[in-house]
Amino acid sequence: MELPFTYILTVSELTREIKDILETKFTQIWIEGEISNFKEPPSGHLYFTLKDDLSQIRAVLFKTQARTLRFSPEDGLHVICRGRVSLYEKRGEYQLILEDMQPKGIGALQLAFLQLKERLEREGLFDAAHKKTITLIPQTIGIITSPTGAVIRDMLHIIQRRFENVHILLYPVRVQGEGASLEIAKAIEYFNKRVDVDVIILGRGGGSLEDLWAFNEEQVARAIYHSRVPIVSAVGHETDYTISDFVADLRAPTPSAAAELVVRDKREIKSTLHYLEDRLRSQISQILQEQATGLSHLRKMLTDPRKKIEDKILRVDDLANRVRILTLWNLKRGREKGFHLNGRLYLRNPLQLIENIGLLIEENERRMRQSIRHSIETHRQKVGGVLGKLDSLSPLSILQRGYSITRKIPSLQILRDAAHVETGDRVEVRLHRGILICGIERAERS
Repeated sequence: MELPFTYILTVSELTREIKDILETKFTQIWIEGEISNFKEPPSGHLYFTLKDDLSQIRAVLFKTQARTLRFSPEDGLHVICRGRVSLYEKRGEYQLILEDMQPKGIGALQLAFLQLKERLEREGLFDAAHKKTITLIPQTIGIITSPTGAVIRDMLHIIQRRFENVHILLYPVRVQGEGASLEIAKAIEYFNKRVDVDVIILGRGGGSLEDLWAFNEEQVARAIYHSRVPIVSAVGHETDYTISDFVADLRAPTPSAAAELVVRDKREIKSTLHYLEDRLRSQISQILQEQATGLSHLRKMLTDPRKKIEDKILRVDDLANRVRILTLWNLKRGREKGFHLNGRLYLRNPLQLIENIGLLIEENERRMRQSIRHSIETHRQKVGGVLGKLDSLSPLSILQRGYSITRKIPSLQILRDAAHVETGDRVEVRLHRGILICGIERAERS
């Protein structure tokens, strides 16, 4: 078959022609779709497929443009992209060379915030177990904020009004813009190197999500997490939340509220101290009263001499028993030691040494028996003295000196007054030895 004369293109030429047409016609386009097959190799370039329900196209976002993204692309994310169409000549496949990419339906900053929050929460940076307690009365407060804004003026005014003796250390930083997060992280590290800072306040006024973005950066979050000094996050207004709020040991709704949370009112503290002082005095007085009552009760119990004697007798018996046990133990130990020495001497035949040891054992036994007898005699004398005191107080001792006890028969009521008997009554008279039964012939009243 004879072909008509025409110019025959090579594959490379055709591919180049198609590439020129595509790159000329689609130089700047906007396209939306869902990310799939997302890959991020060590080079830093981002490769993925952009698809919808019917079609798909390969796309690439080079490292330089990828660095400007506020969020992390991932499979399943619906995005709107800006770029141009190109053709990869080696495979003959057309693709998108992207310059910008934004998530659809949610801002890039908001998505980046949610992604970082979820990742740090999985790592445990928000766990309550890592939160440190704020000092009740801080001596020195470190403040990280802009030195020119209203935030620092409001906090200084509140702290001065509530507790004027507190020392303030200000670390001036930029609170928004490029490099602000690095300055904030360095400020936290600086205060952690000082030993006199009790608490750190991280403060900034309100603003948009972009204005507050420095406090959503990962390096600031990790600096707060690794701080040994407790940190109070006071960023924006009450409705504003940043990553710093979740990592910090305490979140304050506003910088002014942070100053009030960290520094207690001196007047309230004084009032509390006075109240505690009164309670302490009252409790001490109550304790002393209870102790005095207890001592009075013990004093009444100790007035009975028989209890003292019984305690002394028990003490003597206990000491005698301990001495007996100690003596037996010492004798046993001495015998065991003697047997041991005899065995050693038998092997070496030191006759003189054996005789000296025997004399030493006898002397020790003699001194021990003497010590035991002396101890027992001392305790007997103590017991005898106590028994003598008890005997002098006994009613029987009074009868021995010639006194008697008279009781009316039959009631056996002790008589102390002659008016209590009549002529003819019978009485019982108890003497030191024996009892007399007598009749009343006459009662003379004095």
